[in-house]
Amino acid sequence: MSFQAYLDSIEATTGLTPRQFVDLAHERGFDASTRAAPILEWLRDDYGLGRGHAMALVHVITKGPGINPKHVGSGGAHRDESDELWLDGAASRPQ
Repeated sequence: MSFQAYLDSIEATTGLTPRQFVDLAHERGFDASTRAAPILEWLRDDYGLGRGHAMALVHVITKGPGINPKHVGSGGAHRDESDELWLDGAASRPQ
């Protein structure tokens, strides 16, 4: 599953866009210096997210929307079409 597919699935499940999660995380004091564990705990406890989905959000909360170009167009498990993740909701993503 691509990183973007994880984010789209989270949105479909929770009704919140990835950008909304980033904003909520920052309100809680989570940022680039935050380790994954407290973010994972928050996402599990408040939104019922499993580790894989939550780790996709940990990435955008702590590192922003950019992903390693090695995942772009590759045949790997986390292949994506772009090295920039779309955070503003699946319905508004340009084709």
